[in-house]
Amino acid sequence: MNQTGSFTCLDDWLAWLETLSPREIDLGLDRVSAVLKRLDLSRAERVINVAGTNGKGSSVAMLEALFANAGYKVACYTSPHVLRYNERIRINGVAASDAGIIAAFERVQCARLEVPLTYFEFGTLAALVAFAESAADTLILEIGMGGRLDAVNAIEPDACLITNIALDHTAWLGSDTESIAAEKAGIMRPSKPVVYGAAESSGAICKHAAIIGADLRLAGVDFGYEKSNEALASWSWYGRQTRLAGLFPPALAGGIQIQNAAAVLAVIEAMGLEQILTTTQVNDAFAKLSLPGRFQVINSRRTWVLDVAHNPAAAAVLAEALADLSHQGGITAVVGMLADKDVQGIVEPLSKLVDSWIAVPLQGTRAEPAASLAQKIANCSMKPCRIAETIPGALELGDRRAAADELILVTGSFYAVGPALEWLQQTSVLTGEEPA
Repeated sequence: MNQTGSFTCLDDWLAWLETLSPREIDLGLDRVSAVLKRLDLSRAERVINVAGTNGKGSSVAMLEALFANAGYKVACYTSPHVLRYNERIRINGVAASDAGIIAAFERVQCARLEVPLTYFEFGTLAALVAFAESAADTLILEIGMGGRLDAVNAIEPDACLITNIALDHTAWLGSDTESIAAEKAGIMRPSKPVVYGAAESSGAICKHAAIIGADLRLAGVDFGYEKSNEALASWSWYGRQTRLAGLFPPALAGGIQIQNAAAVLAVIEAMGLEQILTTTQVNDAFAKLSLPGRFQVINSRRTWVLDVAHNPAAAAVLAEALADLSHQGGITAVVGMLADKDVQGIVEPLSKLVDSWIAVPLQGTRAEPAASLAQKIANCSMKPCRIAETIPGALELGDRRAAADELILVTGSFYAVGPALEWLQQTSVLTGEEPA
């Protein structure tokens, strides 16, 4: 393999990036900051960093839609991807091209010299290169893990959003929610606005904001929402200065999305962008939303639901959404997880709804083996769990054995949902024909 990182194919670059660091996850800002200084990139007019346990992807999509609808040139960095790496780097809603990413990789490689970047750090820097060259005026950057030591936190934001705090990535962030909150609080900056979107405030968030003098805006105190018309599913929002009525829910599944939307609107208000905060602008932007793998419902000759829930809080939201779906048949769940995940905490909210389970292995060294995953699922659900050797094999098994009215759920990880979505797109399942 070429040791210089000079490749003409994006897949070759990505494979090489995985060899750069002995650790897949190595939190810290020194490496990224050093290379970022060498790159000497021009800064966008405004930067928003988005952290939180769940709801980051939805919140980024809402912010992106609001800025784009108002005529801004907006760039977004998210992770992980569902189908293609290119999804992580979007400019004006369009995923970056292979050629554009390769050019950004080459520039980072020239600047990094001896610095041993991780896969995520290299990709973060490449995204910033692509955004600078595009002359985007607005950057929306999703924190990968935690906040304080995440590579994205090397970028100075103008405003921050922390969606919520729940248990996840405990091996790196801490074993309780306040420890995790303290890590996520690290994205705050003195005098800069930070919105905390969860209904229940966090002591660690409030304490850190007070210590550094951040402009903290709390749900239920500085902003909030009311469902004003159940029949029309409309809602109203209020901030410190602004009130909006006649809003319609974002075009993303799940009741939690209005809570996410309320926090997003609070960020817009905190940045002084009142021209975006009109009922017409918000409704137009939110009507255009779509997000693969977040309670994505695919109806063919049977119903498939794809959701990347990978922690107990997300699984509870998924269970509520499944219940609201009012599906009359049974549910088969195809599940793959990483080894650091709370299997019992994820399975328990779903166990009353799921009739049968299939455990699958995921790609990568952090994956939970399918055999041990199946045992854990069976023990905590008190229902049998089959084992499939591959995700396509699991989907074929579920599709073949499930009753005609049975729903098939794929969940537990981005690394389960991505291959499942690819299989659904490539097979005849979506046409209603029998798979070959």
